Amino acid sequence: MEKPLSLVARMKQNALQQKREAFVEKQAGMDTITCPSCGGGRAKEDGITRCAYCGFEFISHMLSDGIHIKDSDNSK
Repeated sequence: MEKPLSLVARMKQNALQQKREAFVEKQAGMDTITCPSCGGGRAKEDGITRCAYCGFEFISHMLSDGIHIKDSDNSK
């Protein structure tokens, strides 16, 4: 009867079976844009539509009914 593997032996076995991805070297940088009004920075990923410093509106969207959402009066 075989002796079960210890916790450390199982961890070593799992580490050896893992796939290793190739290291990709890239230039360091920042993902920011600046406000055209005051020059304040804003991260691209944060989803803010207005500048936190001066209130300049980066993105203005007008919501409409779209092609699938209609008023309840028109539905049959």
